[in-house]
Amino acid sequence: MPDDRPSILVDVDGTLVDTNYFHVVTWWRAFRDIGEDVAMSRIHPLIGMGSDQLIQRAIGRESEEASDAHSRHYEAFKEEITAFPRAAELLRELARRGGRVVLATSSDEEDLDRLREAIGAEDAVEDAVSKSDVEQSKPSPDIFEAALEKFDLNAGRTLVVGDTTWDVEAAGKLELEVIGVLTGGTTREELEEAGAIAVYEDVAELLAHLDESLLGALLDGSTS
Repeated sequence: MPDDRPSILVDVDGTLVDTNYFHVVTWWRAFRDIGEDVAMSRIHPLIGMGSDQLIQRAIGRESEEASDAHSRHYEAFKEEITAFPRAAELLRELARRGGRVVLATSSDEEDLDRLREAIGAEDAVEDAVSKSDVEQSKPSPDIFEAALEKFDLNAGRTLVVGDTTWDVEAAGKLELEVIGVLTGGTTREELEEAGAIAVYEDVAELLAHLDESLLGALLDGSTS
């Protein structure tokens, strides 16, 4: 039987941890390594996609070499990964109110371990899905679909929190609604045009307004 508790699928990079611009720089370096000159301004809007789709859109072809180079350059930033203010508090409050908190990311499982360490809310996170759980990355809906199926979540009682239009697009294919945050660098207008049902400056603002948010309504049972 599906778990009928309210569930929150939370993106990680750019939503809970301040890493999106690390990825911009490391992809820029990776493309240079393989002889491709791709401006950071072209790379940034692609952050939030899985690496396979990002590479294809950036240079028009697949490149395992670029993916490996990105991983190598990203390694240097891992010790600098920090969570956004009150990220752990938000996850703990969601769990305290009876929500099932599931992290949903296109990152590798190894990278997810470091991200979870930076967030520091393992007591609030019940489950997680990552790149290893899916065949296709965002904007494919696979990452969210994997979470629903793997953990028997009730889609009608599930919301997504994310920072990019790719989160919104992927969730929308499953008719899941998304609350957006601006900390990944995507504008409010872009998130709203993509279909986000609400947009906050960051997870701290979402926590501060949780009672009057649609997420709060889901948790107290007044909406589904």
